[in-house]
Amino acid sequence: MPVSRRTFALGVATAAAASALPARAFASPTAAPFFAESTLWDITVDPLASYHVHALAVLPDDTIIACTEGRHETCDAGPHDLLIRRSTDGGRTWSASRAVAEAVNGECWSNPTFVVDHVTGEVFLFHNNCVRLPENTSCSADSSTVYVTSSTDGGVTWSARRDLTSLFDHFPYDWAMHGPGPGHGIQLDSGRLLLSVSHRTVITGVPAAERNYGVSTVYSDDHGRTWLSGGEIPLGPDLPDVGEARVMQRRDGVVVLNSRPGSGQDWPRDIAISTDGGVTWDAPVMDFNAGLFNGVDTSLVRYTGGPRSAEVDRVLFSHPDAPMRWNMTVSVSYDEGASFRYSRSVNTGRGFYSDLAGLSDGTIVLLYGCDGDLDGSPGRVAVARFNLEWLTQGRDSLATGPDLTQRALDLGHRAPGARRSGGMVEVVRETAASAGARAVYRPGAVGDFLEYTFACGPDREYELWLRHHRTADGGVVRVTVDGAAPRVSTVDLTSYRDEGYDVVLLDRLRLRPGPHRIRFTLAGPGRGGGTVIGLDELTLVRARHQPDVREEFTVDNGGGLGFEVTGTWASGRGVPGYYGFNYASHTRGDGTDVARWRPALPGDDRYEVLASYPAASNRATDATYVVHHAGGTTPVTVDQTVPGTPLVRGGEWVSLGTFPFLGGIGGHVELSDAADNVVIADAVRFVREAR
Repeated sequence: MPVSRRTFALGVATAAAASALPARAFASPTAAPFFAESTLWDITVDPLASYHVHALAVLPDDTIIACTEGRHETCDAGPHDLLIRRSTDGGRTWSASRAVAEAVNGECWSNPTFVVDHVTGEVFLFHNNCVRLPENTSCSADSSTVYVTSSTDGGVTWSARRDLTSLFDHFPYDWAMHGPGPGHGIQLDSGRLLLSVSHRTVITGVPAAERNYGVSTVYSDDHGRTWLSGGEIPLGPDLPDVGEARVMQRRDGVVVLNSRPGSGQDWPRDIAISTDGGVTWDAPVMDFNAGLFNGVDTSLVRYTGGPRSAEVDRVLFSHPDAPMRWNMTVSVSYDEGASFRYSRSVNTGRGFYSDLAGLSDGTIVLLYGCDGDLDGSPGRVAVARFNLEWLTQGRDSLATGPDLTQRALDLGHRAPGARRSGGMVEVVRETAASAGARAVYRPGAVGDFLEYTFACGPDREYELWLRHHRTADGGVVRVTVDGAAPRVSTVDLTSYRDEGYDVVLLDRLRLRPGPHRIRFTLAGPGRGGGTVIGLDELTLVRARHQPDVREEFTVDNGGGLGFEVTGTWASGRGVPGYYGFNYASHTRGDGTDVARWRPALPGDDRYEVLASYPAASNRATDATYVVHHAGGTTPVTVDQTVPGTPLVRGGEWVSLGTFPFLGGIGGHVELSDAADNVVIADAVRFVREAR
């Protein structure tokens, strides 16, 4: 039976990392959770207007170097210094801030990106100098020059900068703007130094759709003496547009690039795969599992494990856990970033760009922008230090491991041998698939199914995780295990934005030794009207501790699927308190124009329905939400002049009640313009009752 790269056991960490990485001195079995935070730059104390876009490096001797853009104006293309602070005691104390590049003549020094050579100890700082055309009155630059400088004494002194911009002259996309990282590059197990560089055309006079947002790589195989240009992530009208990105090497040697979209608003992340050490790349796909949030630079870093390592594979991901830049969170993955099992909020306020690193004793270091009153610029830059016990709330430890084993079943290569009742199945080879291929099942009719068998070992409880593929023509699939419906029995495989992969926990079931059956049946068209079923991998996990999985399903007016309107609803951002990127509004009307929220619910159950809106004095006092549920139709009148309850991940919410719903996309909520004043259509959330 073919199995994927994710078939392994996670136990006690027993050996040092790959030769290019520093050895770790593991914490003792009695390590207590700890968290500490320091402020490195603060606009209320320090002299410049803003400190935004950061880089973090940990050297082989555990010296930490933090870098940020010190902005003389709150503007991406204004005068910027590059400022650094150093710590030689694990981040407890820091040197004074000093400039490694100064805006003497108004230069815009930007995009700091560190790359550490763990063999030689040298640290490289990539950055650029951005320029606006004379007619450009925006705060975005048109072009840039890319430089690298380096230090061999732990960041005390730095070499003269070298101009690397000619590395990008051969690309055929009229790229004029080049942005290293930001954050950090990596060293592969081969010793290669590697980082990403984002690109676009000039913006002056060029529509956003024609700016050719893209990413390529720069690498060195001689410890930074010479730098070469890798290939670009493939661009095309049917592919995601990639932007600021991070690279991470998997245990199998493959390099993964994780990117924000080139343009803004609420999008999933993008991923691309390289099998030759980051020189060439396969086409990017979307990673819906990472969440839906506003375009922001996040950090993805290997914490333990990797090629030729006996350590547990752990990958850390820092990100806002909200559609907008709020609630800075760090998550940990045990399957090379395919899913994130445990997460913990570091700061529930505003959260901006971030970067992660680890010290040799296992301490995790997070550099991030936070606080302030602006959507696009932090009030301060903080550095947090914590251990794995704090992050996982005691569910994992470097000394004892996560007490978790997992075994993956490849659904792609096995698809032709699976039992099916009708329709056609094909295998699509794609490096982003867990085992290099995914199944595409095209049922002939509703009720057609594709069924796999799998075997279990000991009689125990198993978590069943499904990695599936979303497309514009995806259908609604019903899942059964041995003929019974798991807790998540219904999944809409329709994509939003572009195609890509998602992960869902189907259930935690007690399975006896021997063969079992999992069936995927077409229940009906998805929210895009399609019927395709895309499958990648089924993973059986035995774990002592429960994962962090929310059973809530939000349909927002500005992101994802399921929001529809009739008539004209204006987009707005003027009043705070909304969820996501914006809200929709309609003046008082006669009920002709309607907003509708259609969730994809995972199973038959009772769900509390909540609505978010930004309250104001000109809002309707009788906005009537009509909840269509399994028991009928229930109107609920809400006074939108009265604020709801603010929640950490955005929005101000009021409960419309708890109702029974069937799994799938049949249930929905409607709101019309029949009201005494302006009606707001923002987000509706469905929260499943706990079992």
